[in-house]
Amino acid sequence: MALLEFDSISAGIVAGDAMVKASPIGQIYAGTVHPGKYLVLVSGDTASVEVALAIGSEVGGGHLNDSVFLPDIHPEVTNAIVGGGVSADLMAEALGIVETSTVAAVIDSADAGVKAAAVVVSAVRLADGLGGKGYVLFSGTVADVEAAVEAAVGRTAAHGTLIRSDVISQLHDEMAGNLVAELRFMKRIVTAG
Repeated sequence: MALLEFDSISAGIVAGDAMVKASPIGQIYAGTVHPGKYLVLVSGDTASVEVALAIGSEVGGGHLNDSVFLPDIHPEVTNAIVGGGVSADLMAEALGIVETSTVAAVIDSADAGVKAAAVVVSAVRLADGLGGKGYVLFSGTVADVEAAVEAAVGRTAAHGTLIRSDVISQLHDEMAGNLVAELRFMKRIVTAG
């Protein structure tokens, strides 16, 4: 899997088109996210995805904000991205949070964290409604969550996009309820009223 994040919608469309023309990738998902970024995610066999990434990076030129190439992405990361929600395991002993300024970096950090320790990827939130940022939530024992967060933060160093990381011991159930609910604050308020 590879993801390219562009600061230009036009550059992203052109790059995505060049990527699918240059390589027999398995899937391509492309589209806009806030604030005016364009994401291109491709999957398939390693060689095809590598070629597509190289072409997309070249064609996108100076409009490429960030990218990630994960030839062996952990299935929990894929499930968290595709599922889009928050799993119910937030009441584990600890919750880890890693927040980045790009989508590519948070996917990379989620993969590093879950591979480094016996944790669950409780959520991966991407871009929309987050001002283009992303965050990952890890659940597990305190020691495992700390190890996962450390590995995730280490992986973001290559991207230079870490905003903050934290580990919470014994997340309160009311806060867990807020994390599982609708992400957008005003929608929560209107729905509650």
